[in-house]
Amino acid sequence: MSVSTARRPVELPGPPTAWPPVNETGRRPHRPRRSRPAFLRLGPGEREVLWLYLLTRVGIWATAGAVSWLFPADGQTRRPASLLSPWQQWDWWFYLHIAQDGYFPAGAGPWTAGWDNREAFLPGFPLALRAVHTVVPDWAAAGALISFLSGGIAVLALARIARHHLADLETGRRAAAFLLLSPCAVFLAAGYTEALFLALALPAWLAAQRQNWPAAAVLACLACSVRVTGLFLAAALALHFVLTARGRAAWRSAPWLFLPALAPALYSWYLHTRTGDWMAWKHSQERGWFRDFHAPWEAWAHTWEAAFQHVQPTGYAFMWQAELLAMLVGAVLLALLVRGGRWPEALYIGLTLWALGTSYWYTSLPRSTLLWWPLWIGLASWSLKRPRIHTAYLYAVAPLSTVVALTFLTGRWAG
Repeated sequence: MSVSTARRPVELPGPPTAWPPVNETGRRPHRPRRSRPAFLRLGPGEREVLWLYLLTRVGIWATAGAVSWLFPADGQTRRPASLLSPWQQWDWWFYLHIAQDGYFPAGAGPWTAGWDNREAFLPGFPLALRAVHTVVPDWAAAGALISFLSGGIAVLALARIARHHLADLETGRRAAAFLLLSPCAVFLAAGYTEALFLALALPAWLAAQRQNWPAAAVLACLACSVRVTGLFLAAALALHFVLTARGRAAWRSAPWLFLPALAPALYSWYLHTRTGDWMAWKHSQERGWFRDFHAPWEAWAHTWEAAFQHVQPTGYAFMWQAELLAMLVGAVLLALLVRGGRWPEALYIGLTLWALGTSYWYTSLPRSTLLWWPLWIGLASWSLKRPRIHTAYLYAVAPLSTVVALTFLTGRWAG
């Protein structure tokens, strides 16, 4: 006996459900946007800072292009040098040779006649240069790229520090403008350490302002691998911690403050394994750049003689005059910071002035002003109260940046 079974109607698949689903209003809701990390979010004022940074980069590279056409090494040449050639000056060759060959190639070192004392340059920038070179084949282009990216990070961090300190967007924009138009601003675009150091030091200081001590310590440690000025930054961070830490929870972060010392300690150990000298870095500074200790008044007297007593060619004498002026600016800045009770920043500036002001004569002080972020924030704040300061800076001080740029890009000594 057969049992008939009723067939169930076949359900055909319908159209795929649209995504996102249509709500009761007949509209599809917007997809939620992924939130970016805080340090990647740019406010309107920060976009202006980046725009200003890009414009000044166009200007400085246009200047370099003009130099390659107007001031060739061979006055009779019919072909201009490459756009990158004007940037390959002075300290660049030390960084390049370290990145290519290391510190002691083929067993050479301080015991070798004609040694270049390259161990005076810390390994942070050469290591970054070697890493970027794996992607960018041209060494000079790799160095320029490091400085370009680092400079952008630095000006954003400077603007944020100014905003954190003064709660004013315009102060941050002006601080960045004063830095980018400062007399020695060409070194922020060159394959030098200033831009990379600022890209580490300024975010470290910003992290400290926000009580993020692990981040501040890690960044300061990296800054110590780029310039010895990083140690002065570490000292300022430690003082800032002591002055602001409240409660046991805050003091649990205190061990992080020892981390920045790791970079110079490792470098000293490395040099000792190669030279047998724990003070090899200092001794190379003394041999190559006369940076042995002299009393501050002796250093001033020696620099004054080089600047005004007609014992040096005029190009060198002019730069020593700039060294004296930079020391005076630093002394005034230090006094103002002490008067305002900004002790961590005062410690940073004071240690910098002591280190550069106790050699046989002053060297690289004008370049070091790029690293004095309290100077640029202070000028910005002052200019908001007295608008003529802003005008005077733009029309009287900023043009000096072109003079120094031409000096550097044509191979003359620029500090």
